[in-house]
Amino acid sequence: MLVSAAEKEDADALYMLATWRVSGQIVPRDTVAARDLMERAAAAGHYEAPLLLAHFTANGTGGLPDWERALEMLAALKNRATVSEQLRLLAQMDIDASGYPRRLPALEVLSEAPSVRTTSDFLTEEECDYLVQKAEPRLTPSIVTDRATGKRMVHPDRRSDGTFFGVGTEDLAVNAINRRIAAISSTRPEQAEPLQVFRYGVGGEFRPHFDSVREGGNQRILTALVYLSDDYEGGETRFLRVGLDFRGARGDLLLFNNATEDGRPDPLAEHAGLPVRSGSKIVASRWIWREPPHFPPPTPVLSEL
Repeated sequence: MLVSAAEKEDADALYMLATWRVSGQIVPRDTVAARDLMERAAAAGHYEAPLLLAHFTANGTGGLPDWERALEMLAALKNRATVSEQLRLLAQMDIDASGYPRRLPALEVLSEAPSVRTTSDFLTEEECDYLVQKAEPRLTPSIVTDRATGKRMVHPDRRSDGTFFGVGTEDLAVNAINRRIAAISSTRPEQAEPLQVFRYGVGGEFRPHFDSVREGGNQRILTALVYLSDDYEGGETRFLRVGLDFRGARGDLLLFNNATEDGRPDPLAEHAGLPVRSGSKIVASRWIWREPPHFPPPTPVLSEL
């Protein structure tokens, strides 16, 4: 029935099929087909489709990223409250015609081995507010996937709530922040996993761990952390092997290497998020790989429509 309705250019059916093609949970993931379906849904008058299509165009879902075209598409929706808020924030950013920052702050070196660097005011107060506002309604207890069984379970080492900005929720404001992180880390946006936001309440922590993955193949080479709150006590990021503690102010960036130059996990990069004693610590995190990461899609319910 859904396919039949989509063939008749029913807006709701086209939109539903587009979201299915992105998620890959019901039918096999096909981002090119998803973008085509979203374009047809927008042309058929679906209210949300033009906004999602702008997101897809900016982040390159189902095609090459095109910032200027995505911004034009967003501007056409300027009378929507959520869009006007996004456009207002973008207008405050010092970015070029491709969405990248025109200037970057200097990085202060905190450690040479492992390489740990920081800069103040990487995000503005308004940008921090925006990320928190967009993330908070979707925060859920942090989970992890057991590689042996494929089951999802509460993270054994992290006590926090988290969410991420996937291809549908990575709007142009988030996309511009991702481009800023790429620029200051001398990487490309597609090298990183989606931007994630974590909230650590009282007692929340991330026990000692490495952000790198096993040796061989692709590797997480960098971690970028941006502090979105500062009304908390405790919660320092501690690099255990070098005796370095860091507690960022709101908007500060912490950028550190996870691997050695030859791609092996760096044993000096072991770190922990110490327990929060009071208040709420909120951070945005972006894990950056040597090459664009490719994760296996979920096994769909149907092999095909």
